Amino acid sequence: MIGNIGNHEKQSVLSRLKGRVKRIYPERQIVIRTNERISYLRLGYIPQFIVTIILVSVTSWVGYSSVSYVLNDHILSAKNQQIVNVRLAYQGLLDEVTEYQNKFLGITDELEKNHTMMLDLVEQNTALQQHLSSVAQELKVTEADRYSVIEARERLKVNLTEIQENLHSLTSKNFLLNDNLDSVESNLQITVSERNVALEQSERLTKYANELEIRLSTFQTTQLASIINLTERTDSNISSLERVVTMAGMDVLVMVNGVTPKTDTGQGGPFIAVPGQPGEELRSRLAVLDSRLEHLEDLQQTMQRLPLVAPLTAYYITSKYGKRHDPLNNRWSMHYGVDFGGTLKTPVYSTAPGKVTYAGNKGKYGNIIEIDHGDGVISRFAHLQKILVKRGQAIGFYEKIGLLGSSGRSTGPHLHYEINVAGKPMNPIKFIKAGRYVFQE
Repeated sequence: MIGNIGNHEKQSVLSRLKGRVKRIYPERQIVIRTNERISYLRLGYIPQFIVTIILVSVTSWVGYSSVSYVLNDHILSAKNQQIVNVRLAYQGLLDEVTEYQNKFLGITDELEKNHTMMLDLVEQNTALQQHLSSVAQELKVTEADRYSVIEARERLKVNLTEIQENLHSLTSKNFLLNDNLDSVESNLQITVSERNVALEQSERLTKYANELEIRLSTFQTTQLASIINLTERTDSNISSLERVVTMAGMDVLVMVNGVTPKTDTGQGGPFIAVPGQPGEELRSRLAVLDSRLEHLEDLQQTMQRLPLVAPLTAYYITSKYGKRHDPLNNRWSMHYGVDFGGTLKTPVYSTAPGKVTYAGNKGKYGNIIEIDHGDGVISRFAHLQKILVKRGQAIGFYEKIGLLGSSGRSTGPHLHYEINVAGKPMNPIKFIKAGRYVFQE
């Protein structure tokens, strides 16, 4: 019973659907005329329905194919452009990586050369001090010989005086003994013998004194040449170090006086040697050499306190020292340091020995380290990502003190590096260039 009801419903639905199709596609006739003959082609609803389905299918397929073709063409063009752009960007990155590698290799070679030159300077200084010690020792020996010659001269003068007195006394005795010829002749013979002995001794002592004077003169000439050579080498070293201090933008006299303050009263006037003083020129040359060596030592102490290297092993400058457009508000401002660009967490190194006076956060500077190198020289390292030292800690040359970051008022990872001398900001690039000059010599 239920099966018959279902079949009846299906037939009813089919009948309604068939009726709708007939209404949409009524029976049509196509008139075909050939000459005078007329024939009719009868089309029922089923052929019309089939032709409609075929036309809709063909039209849909043609539209879909056209749209797909146009869209695929645009998509392929866009993809090809993206591939070209990616290739260009990749080539640019390869070129930048190659350039950075070349810069890194150049900086590495330069650091090795600078290290070798510093070792050579230290060896030359050591040799110079040893030579000076030997000269001082030889000078002491020369002074002893000179005093010996002076004593010998004095003894000769005393002997000559005694001989003259003896001659006078003998002459007196000769006049007193005129009565006794035998005695006088005997005394005369004795006097002549003693006089000959005295004259012979006097000639021998005079010859010995002349030999000592010649030896002393030769020794003084040799030592004078050595002292002049040492003075010239010292002056050359002083000129090189003074040139480095000047290249860094500082006053040589101010920096040296800051190392060893001078307390002597003012003196002057032309030099006029005292006549007849043995070794006077040698002593004056030694005094000049001692003064120049003292000045060289002061300069060397100054150089040990100057930050003459860059705080990063590899870097590029993103903002120079001086007037610039502020990176945040684009207004003119003064930049009392140099910004070194680099990768986040790149190690930051101290540029000279000193003592940490501040290590922490300081407002717009972010994480900052201040190092006092002595004599008013202070270096600052700002915008650090991490601080690796503490306040009061003693720092050696090129010691790792922090990691590069972007803390504080910053637009990205970089190191803000400052140098102050006696409270006055200085251009760090001048110090770095002066350091390269030192290491190249």
